[in-house]
Amino acid sequence: MKDPLVRFGVAIEGSLLGQLDALAAERGCTRSELLRDLARGAVGRAKVPKGVEAVGALTLVYDHHVRDLSRRLTDLQHELGDGVRSALHVHLSHDLCLEVVVMRGFSDQLQAIADRILAMRGVKQGGIEIIAGLPASQPRARHAHPHEHDHDHDHEPARSRAPSRRSGTQRTRRP
Repeated sequence: MKDPLVRFGVAIEGSLLGQLDALAAERGCTRSELLRDLARGAVGRAKVPKGVEAVGALTLVYDHHVRDLSRRLTDLQHELGDGVRSALHVHLSHDLCLEVVVMRGFSDQLQAIADRILAMRGVKQGGIEIIAGLPASQPRARHAHPHEHDHDHDHEPARSRAPSRRSGTQRTRRP
């Protein structure tokens, strides 16, 4: 049986209603459909239980010129170790970078990490989507550093290390 719709009144600022209507028009839906979608999303995020195994996708845009911010973000990811499953870093402009970090851990810990990162000076915008109720994670192969990054220390014994192909601060993988 279909859940019946209920009409109700909402008090909202005129300028916000204008923005909401513009968004509904952009998406090709009605104001009611848009509000239902937004409400379902908020209710779904609020229903994630605390302290359960979860995956989080943290997205942030930040000014990489803010002193020590890039280093602090990298240090935090190192601190989280295998909790960071993947990270994507994109240069958006001369000043701004987009970073997407996929993490696995307990839902409340993921939210706390996201709150710490999003509160850092220089972070312009961001959010985290936490998904619980997934199957238990498979064990990962252990590596000293499961990701690529540029800094001065060895990742493998000197006798088997191939000559570096570094150019500046970028690193490229070759097949």
